[in-house]
Amino acid sequence: MKARLQYGTTGLEVEIPGNRVTVLEPRFVPGLADEAAGFRDAVRAPIAARPLRDLVAPGHRIAVAIPDLTRPFPSARVLPWLFTELAQVPADRFTIIVGTGTHRANTPAELDQMVGADIVKKYRVVNHDAADAATMVPAGKAHDGWTVRLRKEWVEADRRLVLGFIEPHFMAGFSGGYKGVFPAMADLASIMHYHRAEVIGHPKSTWGVVDGNPTQGTVRTYGSLIPADFLINVTLNRKREITRFFCGNMGTAFLEGCAFARETAMISVDKPFPVVVTTNSGFPLDQNLYQAVKGMSAAAQVVAPGGLIVAAARCNDGFPAHGNFKKLLFDHPTPEGFLQILNTPGFLVHDQWEAQLLALIRLKARVALKSELPDAEVHRAWMEPAPDIAATLSAELTRLGPDTPIAILPEGPQTIPYLA
Repeated sequence: MKARLQYGTTGLEVEIPGNRVTVLEPRFVPGLADEAAGFRDAVRAPIAARPLRDLVAPGHRIAVAIPDLTRPFPSARVLPWLFTELAQVPADRFTIIVGTGTHRANTPAELDQMVGADIVKKYRVVNHDAADAATMVPAGKAHDGWTVRLRKEWVEADRRLVLGFIEPHFMAGFSGGYKGVFPAMADLASIMHYHRAEVIGHPKSTWGVVDGNPTQGTVRTYGSLIPADFLINVTLNRKREITRFFCGNMGTAFLEGCAFARETAMISVDKPFPVVVTTNSGFPLDQNLYQAVKGMSAAAQVVAPGGLIVAAARCNDGFPAHGNFKKLLFDHPTPEGFLQILNTPGFLVHDQWEAQLLALIRLKARVALKSELPDAEVHRAWMEPAPDIAATLSAELTRLGPDTPIAILPEGPQTIPYLA
C-alpha cells in the first residue's frame, strides 16, 4: 500500500510492502470555521478565570510567553488577535519572550516567520537564553529546596500570559500549560536539575500521564513559583488548523486540554508490532535529530522487544550543531555504554536526557532512520541509515516473513499508541 508520511515541508510518499499493515493516526478533528472568533470567545468566556480584558490595565507591563520555532504553535495568527483584544495597552508595554529552553536562539528571519514581520517591528521580541545569567532573576525556592531563576521580564511583569499548544509529550505527559514557563524561560542549572536521569527514567515520565508524573510535577511546581495570569493553549490537527482553544486558569484549562488531546490522539492496540514506521510530524518538528527522538518514542510504545522502528525525520538542521546531544552519542559507541556512564554518581551533562531516551528506545528495538544526515553519522548515533524506506521494510519482511504485521504512524508523535 502507499502511505504519505509527514516529512519536512513536502511530505514523503512511501510504498509499504506486506499484507498486514495497520495505520495508526489521531482522530481527525476539523479546524474551527473562524479561528479569530474562536479566540475571542475563549478569552472572553475563559475556563475558571475572569475575561482576559478584565485582567489587564493600560499601564500594565505584560509578558507574553510563546514557543520557539521547533513547535508548530501558530503565533503569527494568534498574536494579532491577542493584541487586538488588548488594544487598550500600548505596544511598548508588551514583551514577547520566545521560550527556547536550551534550544538555540531563533534568527531574525525565523522570528519574522514565527510571529510575523509586522509584530516584530511593532513589539519587543526577545529570545530566551538559559545560559545568560544576566537576563534572569530568582523566581523562588521550590519545595525541594531548589532555587529557580526565570527570565527577568517575566518575573517583573504586572501580567503574565502563556501561549502554547497541547499534545501528548514523551516525558511530561502533555505539552502546554506551565511548560511554556518552565523549562522554556528557566536557567540552565534548573533545566539540568529537572532533566536528571532518575526523573527522566521514571516509569510515569511518559506519554499521556499527568498524575504522579515527576516531570510534569516539576514543570508545574517550578513554573508556578511566579504564577501566570492567563493561559492561551490550542490543539491542532494535521493541517496545523486550530481545533480548540483552552484559555483561562493555568491548571483547569490545561487539564481540559489534556483530556481532549488524550481522547483524540491516543490509540489503543491489542499487541505489539514487530515493525513500526514513524515520523516526527514534519516541519517544524523534524528539523533535527534531537527533536526526532519524540517520534521514535511514540513508536517504541508499541514495538515488540527486538523489533524495528523505521523513522522518517528530515533533520536538515543536523543533530543540531549546538548543545551536547551529538557529542554524547558519538562519545559512547553503544547505548548500553552510555546508560552505564549516565548512572555514574555525579554525571550531569547538558542534553543527556534526550540521549537517555534514545538509548532506552534502542535497548528495546533497532532504529532505522530516513533523514538528510550522513550515513556515517547515523551509524555513530546508534541507528541504521534508511535512505529507501520501502527497501528497508522489504529486507525486514524477507527476514521475518511476508505476513509480519507493520504499524504506521504517519503523523509520528501526534499519534500516541499504547498497549491495551
